[in-house]
Amino acid sequence: MKAKIRVALAGNANVGKSVIFNHFTGLHQHVGNWPGKTVEKAEGTLYFRGRVVDVIDLPGIYSLSTFSLEEKISREYIAGEKPDVVINVVDASSLERNLFFTLQLLELEPKVVVALNQVDVAERKGVRVDPKRLERELGVPVVPTVAVRGRGIHSLLERAVEVAEGRRRIRPHRFSYGREIERRVRSLLPLLEKAGTGYPPRWLALKLLEGDEEVKRLVGRVSPRAVELAGKYSRELEGLYGEKASTLLTSCRYSLAHRIASRSQRIHPRPARTERLDALTTHPLLGYPLLAGLLLSLLLTVFWVGGRVEGVLEGLTEPLVKGTSERLGSLAGEGVVGGLLAGLTIVLPFVLPFYVLLTLLEDSGYLARGAFLMDGLMHRLGVHGKAFIPLLLGYGCNVPACLGCRIMETERERVLSVFLSTLVPCAARTVVILGLVGRFVGMGWALGLYLLDLAAIFLLGRLAFKIMPGEPVGLIMEIPPYRRPHLPTVLRQSWNRTKDFFYVALPFILGGSLVLTALRAGGLLDPLSDLLSPLTVGWLGLPAVAGVTLLFGLLRKELTLIMLTLLLGPDLSLHLTHAQMITFATVTVFYFPCVATLAALVREVGWKRSLYIAAAEVLFALWLGGVMYRLLSLAGV
Repeated sequence: MKAKIRVALAGNANVGKSVIFNHFTGLHQHVGNWPGKTVEKAEGTLYFRGRVVDVIDLPGIYSLSTFSLEEKISREYIAGEKPDVVINVVDASSLERNLFFTLQLLELEPKVVVALNQVDVAERKGVRVDPKRLERELGVPVVPTVAVRGRGIHSLLERAVEVAEGRRRIRPHRFSYGREIERRVRSLLPLLEKAGTGYPPRWLALKLLEGDEEVKRLVGRVSPRAVELAGKYSRELEGLYGEKASTLLTSCRYSLAHRIASRSQRIHPRPARTERLDALTTHPLLGYPLLAGLLLSLLLTVFWVGGRVEGVLEGLTEPLVKGTSERLGSLAGEGVVGGLLAGLTIVLPFVLPFYVLLTLLEDSGYLARGAFLMDGLMHRLGVHGKAFIPLLLGYGCNVPACLGCRIMETERERVLSVFLSTLVPCAARTVVILGLVGRFVGMGWALGLYLLDLAAIFLLGRLAFKIMPGEPVGLIMEIPPYRRPHLPTVLRQSWNRTKDFFYVALPFILGGSLVLTALRAGGLLDPLSDLLSPLTVGWLGLPAVAGVTLLFGLLRKELTLIMLTLLLGPDLSLHLTHAQMITFATVTVFYFPCVATLAALVREVGWKRSLYIAAAEVLFALWLGGVMYRLLSLAGV
């Protein structure tokens, strides 16, 4: 009996893996990154009948090729780390499509248990899957589950432990892909059986015939003859069938998946109750105003809730900062305690509620439809529709927006998405827009700044797209059925995302707070204002003290407005013209978001690219601010 068992959860996206993972691990889980990668890694632990069970939630993928980082990570983990058992989570309502991945997984020859999930959804669609027949067709255990209700979860874990410990023997079927393919696979096996790559020889042979570049490099180091022979066989198959060997094998797998699904299920189609809703939300005309209205409602809700929670928190925390400063000095009070509380007053009022609402949209299935609608526009910026999701995150906070760009498949698209995400006005920049321009100049001008920001995102995105080599990849994304969100999973995912932001941002917030407090305590702010005056006064047309307040904006953007109020008084209209207010807000909106965002950027794209992006945005903001001030002055604003 094994004292410790490793279980991997694998399957397509949106099949309920995360819900099963949460049922297994509860609070005993943590989220990080795969070593050296920007892909999220979820791990957890549970105790089952005297055994410690470690659970890894692998990324949701549709194949085991290496077209994306997620696919590469999954197959390297299964083949290299060799978990004791792999639970393949399958959506019972889309059995044929899910079995395409199952067949590839079986080629890697791990111990597999199939979780036939969402059987309730399948039944509502008129699909009845026979788990016993599916078990006979695949040769591996199949356990029906309804993860959102906890049905079948205990039986699934019990079966997985039995298979991992060898108490339940399984004999997965070795499926044939046709005489011509199998004959060539058999010819390659003697060359691959002693290659020592860690991968099954048959799987290597199939991948070599498909022309998988990663496998060709791997095998080429130990058996160049196998790579050469596989290339010859691939050309022969192309000559026989008139299509590439990779396409031929894909067709064989889909044909086999169709045959297995047909034998294992009975379909009596029923009209889905959400068909009308689906038609409306993806409509080429009506879908866009619905999307805009929903997102506007989301943001207004976050700002309304956040503004009230922030006011309460600031009322509670100000005495604590003041008391600590009086007892221990300003460096401890304003620097350390103030920095910690500054982080809390971002996370609790704005970031956490935003993530809860966003995860509700994601779990319901609507967010995928939003990405589908935005695909055409996103392609003009060099990315595909999925980039819309981190851009949306940016309206809450730029840090999770940058971290969210890891959903993009290629490095080029991740860099472009990260760059665009930093240009989105976060909740802190919205405070400046509404608190300064909206309050003293008018809401029309505040709305104009939002429109200016959207125009800048589009123009700078097009410019970056032209500069960076390559073309955008097509959108390959499942549109999941609408379903009721599973509230415990929503809250847990929201908290995990919020923790990720907090861990990244907090060290930089503290460091920035300490530096700025030390400058003020040392009487260096006035000399610094004079040093910056050629830029702030000469080019931007702002008072000299504005330079210092913009520096505070590197810590948190709303601090620019707070410091300006502290230095000039609460009625800023007595000291600033409308043109100066709009100019100040323009620079604040466009220059680099904050040090916490820089931390997230470094984590995603490295120091070099992060510094390029930060420098480009600061220069653009200063140039645009100077141009804006002159245009507004000429117009007599």
